[in-house]
Amino acid sequence: MNSLPLTSQGAERLREELKRLKTVDRPRIIDAIAEARAHGDLSENAEYHAAREEQGFIEGRIKELDSSLGLAQIIDPTTLDTGGRIVFGATVELFNIATEDEVTYQIVGNLESDIEKLRISISSPIARALIGKEEGDEVDVQTPGGVTTYEILSVKYI
Repeated sequence: MNSLPLTSQGAERLREELKRLKTVDRPRIIDAIAEARAHGDLSENAEYHAAREEQGFIEGRIKELDSSLGLAQIIDPTTLDTGGRIVFGATVELFNIATEDEVTYQIVGNLESDIEKLRISISSPIARALIGKEEGDEVDVQTPGGVTTYEILSVKYI
C-alpha cells in the first residue's frame, strides 16, 4: 500500500473527527436505533431506517479514517529545509496576473484538501505547477478555462 501524505495539522483534524465519531456520533445513533426499535414494527418505521442509514455512514467514515491514518505519512512543514522552494505543506500567496486578484493556498494531502478553506491537494493542477518554484517566480497553470498565470508573492511554512 502507498503512504498518504498528510500535514501534522491535517492529521490532528482527522484524529479529532475520528474521536468525535467514535465517542459522540456512534453512541448517539445507537440510542436512536434503540428508541426507534421501541416504537414497534420495523418494516414501516422511518426513524429506524434513517438511523440505520446514518449508522452505515458513520461506520464507513470511521473505517475510512482508521485506514487513512494508518497509511498516513505525517509531514510537519515547519521542519523542512526547502531552500525557499515550494514543497508539500507550503502556504503560498499568489497574484493572478490577468485578474489582479491575490489568493493564498496551502498545499496539503488529498485527505485534507478543502477549497473553501483554501487548502489544495498536492495532486491538483495548481499545486503540481507550484512545486519546486520560488517566491518571485511566475507559473502557468492549465485550468479548464485555459492557462492562468500567477506570480508567487510569498512562500511560508506554518
